[in-house]
Amino acid sequence: MSATPPPPPGAPYGGTPQQLSPSDEKLWSTLVHIGGILFNWIPALIGYLVLKDKGPFVRAHTATALNFQITIFIAYIVGWLLTIVFIGFLILAAAWVINIVFSIIAAVKANQGEFYTYPLAIKFVS
Repeated sequence: MSATPPPPPGAPYGGTPQQLSPSDEKLWSTLVHIGGILFNWIPALIGYLVLKDKGPFVRAHTATALNFQITIFIAYIVGWLLTIVFIGFLILAAAWVINIVFSIIAAVKANQGEFYTYPLAIKFVS
């Protein structure tokens, strides 16, 4: 029998989550935004689940990226459904351009160490 007390609840293996350095937080935040251009909501979801406890800056950026990418994914679904009446092609093109432009703006802001909120994003995750 060991005299070591059990870890407190909520702390994995008896310790607090390791915080990222500010430069690492900026790097991961930038990569999550850029990943959204290539792989839609998947990098934002993975980044949010893995990095949300690593610092407030990276948590804010991964949450806003996830909210925006889910919103864009909904626009893609609506666009694909409306391709039957041909307006869907315009919706798909607009969503694609908006995704690229706003993701690049967010990545630049994250790399500069600034917070960014996407316009037009529905807030699913806080």
